[in-house]
Amino acid sequence: MVHSVHSAAILGLEALHVRVEVAIRRGTPMIGIVGLAPSAARDCRERFRSAAAQLGLRVPGLRITVNLAPADVRKDGAAFDLPVAVAVLAGAGHVPGRRSSRWAYVGELGLDGTVRPVRGALPVALRCRRLPSLEGLIVPEANLAETRAVRGLRVLGARNLGQVLEFLRGEAKLPSAEDVPVLDEPAVPQALDFGEVSGQGTAKRALEIAAAGGHSVLLRGAPGVGKTMLARALPTILPPLTLKEALETTAVHSVAGRLLPGTGLMAGRPFRAPHHTITGVGLVGGGIPIRPGEISLAHNGILFLDELPEFRPVALEALRQPLEDGVVRITRAGTSVEFPSSFLLVAAMNPCPCGRLTEVERSCTCDPAAVRRYTARLSAPLLDRVDMYVDVPSITWNTLSAGPGNPESEVMLDHVSEARARAADRSGKRAALNARLTTRGIRQHCSLGSEAEGLLQKGSNRFGLSARACHRILRVSRSIADLDACRSIRAQHVAEALQFRARHKDR
Repeated sequence: MVHSVHSAAILGLEALHVRVEVAIRRGTPMIGIVGLAPSAARDCRERFRSAAAQLGLRVPGLRITVNLAPADVRKDGAAFDLPVAVAVLAGAGHVPGRRSSRWAYVGELGLDGTVRPVRGALPVALRCRRLPSLEGLIVPEANLAETRAVRGLRVLGARNLGQVLEFLRGEAKLPSAEDVPVLDEPAVPQALDFGEVSGQGTAKRALEIAAAGGHSVLLRGAPGVGKTMLARALPTILPPLTLKEALETTAVHSVAGRLLPGTGLMAGRPFRAPHHTITGVGLVGGGIPIRPGEISLAHNGILFLDELPEFRPVALEALRQPLEDGVVRITRAGTSVEFPSSFLLVAAMNPCPCGRLTEVERSCTCDPAAVRRYTARLSAPLLDRVDMYVDVPSITWNTLSAGPGNPESEVMLDHVSEARARAADRSGKRAALNARLTTRGIRQHCSLGSEAEGLLQKGSNRFGLSARACHRILRVSRSIADLDACRSIRAQHVAEALQFRARHKDR
C-alpha cells in the first residue's frame, strides 16, 4: 500500500506542489529516496532514523521507497525531512494515514527530533492555499510568523516531530500562525533626515523626483561631498510598503534565508548596499541551488552602489536587463527561474581616480588618459539606462558650519506620496511608478505641447540622445509634473529633466 502526504519545492520565488509517496514492502531493509532529490534531501533518511529513535518509534525493517513527485523537478534543501518522516511513520501505522494525507508539511529534522526552520515558508503557504483538498500546512514554529498574512489557509507550527505525531493522532494541538507573536524587525541605524545634509539642494531635488517616480540616479562628485549621506537619507521619503509589496519582498528574503526566526512581513523598504567586490552571482543571483541576489533583495526598495566604477564589469553589465524589465531571469541546465527586481538604483562615483576633477580650484592630478580609462569602466548601454545624472559639488565651510537645518524628509515624503497617488489614479494601479511606464503608457500619459516637444527635440539633437534616453526623459518629466500637481507635462518639466540627463555628457 502507498501512503502519501503533501509538501512543496522552491523554484525561484515560486513553490511547486510535491507529493511525498511511501511504499513499504518486503525486501532488503533500507530507505531509498527517488524523484530527483540531491544529497541534502537523500540525507534526510539518516536524520529521520535518529529522530524516530529518540521518540522510541520502530522503523520497519523492510524495503521503504520514498518518491518525491513530480520526479523531473529538482528538490533542494532539507525541507522534506518532516513530510518524509510523517509519510514513513504513517505507512508503519504510527499515525493515521488518512488524516496525515490531508496536510502539507515542510521542516528540517534535527537528530534529536527538533523541527528546524527552513527557507521559503511564505511561498509554500501561498502555494498550499491554492490546494482546496488540504486541511492546512504544518511548518517549523520559527517560520509561523512569516505566514500570518496568508489568508484562507490554516497554518500550524511544531517544535519537534513528537508534537506533529501527537497532533495527527488527535492527542494535542499545535500553535496557529494567527496566535503566534511577531517579533519586531531587527533594529537598524537611525535613517538620516535630508535636513542633516548641508546644502546640496539640486541633489535633494533630484532624489525627490527619483522617489516620486522610481527613477535611477547616478551621483557624481568629489570624495566627502555627501553622496553616501544623500543615498542613505532616501529611504525616509519613500512611502511604506503596500500589503502586496510586503508579501513580495518578504517572500524574496524568505527564499534567500534572510528572515530571522519569529519575524513577520517586512514593514520597511529594503536598502541594500553591497561592497564593490561582490561577484556577478552575488549581485544578480544564481548558484546551486539558485538563490536571489542583491538586486532581488532590493525589490521594492533601494539598491545603492557606491564607487560604481570599482564594481566588476561583468556584474554591472548584468544590471542592464533587470533595470529595463524589473525582473531577473536565471537559466541553468534544465532549470529556469525568475526573481522580481523592481528596485530604485542609486549609484555614486568620483569624476576621476583622484576624485577632484570637478573641484573649483582644479586640483586634479590625473592625466586625461587616466580619466578616460576610469570613466570607460561604465559602458554606454549601462549609462543609457540611468534616468538622472546629478553632479554633487563641494560645499563651503560656511555652509557646513551652519549645522543641520530643519527636518526636510517629512515634507519631501508628503510630496512624494501625493505624486505617487496621482500616478496611481492615472493608471488605475495602486503601486504604479512612472519609471515603469511602457511605450504605450508613455504615449498615453506623457503627451507634450508644442513648446515642450520642441525643447525635447532640441535637447535630443544637441546631446545625441537615444530613443531609450528620450523615453526616460519623458518618464522623469511626468514625475516632475506629478510633483508640481500638473496634469500635463510643460516645457519647464522637460527642461528640468533634460538638465539632469545632460550632466554626464562631458565624459
